[in-house]
Amino acid sequence: MPDWIIQVPTREATAETVAFVDTARRELFPLLADSPLPRDLAHFADTYLDGAGHFLVARDQGRLIAAIGYLPYDHRFAQLDYHGQRVVEVVRLFVMPAYRRHGLAAALFEALRLHASAAGVECLYLHTHPFLPGAIRFWEQQGFRVVDVEADPVWQTTHMERRLASENSEHPVAS
Repeated sequence: MPDWIIQVPTREATAETVAFVDTARRELFPLLADSPLPRDLAHFADTYLDGAGHFLVARDQGRLIAAIGYLPYDHRFAQLDYHGQRVVEVVRLFVMPAYRRHGLAAALFEALRLHASAAGVECLYLHTHPFLPGAIRFWEQQGFRVVDVEADPVWQTTHMERRLASENSEHPVAS
């Protein structure tokens, strides 16, 4: 039986959370080794704790083992038309190797989805890449569908979405 706890990171854990995510992203994408910290991580508290984003971590006996978040979608992909909709982008899903294939990523995503649904989000968007083992299949298992695949021969960025509007209407949130 898994023994992890999923929670919003505390302000005191901001540096630890940012270091965990930055280390994981640099390991996954070695080309980022010399890149500066992305804006959402450089301004973590403003973005995820005080802003319109949301972030969750998983801990096992106090040890940080996984993370996931969402940000308001920024409309940077011209081929995707999400104007007039409340859309967030799922970002920063990282699970330590020893905790993979135990349902942790799915549990983290489900907690994030429930938060988004309660917040009135209509659509969850994300992008991933075929070279990440099992990523597309994992997201399809979480209810996402592919909406576009870029022709770039290296990245083949795969854009995916999961509509929440019908889920929101089935489970209205009290105001």
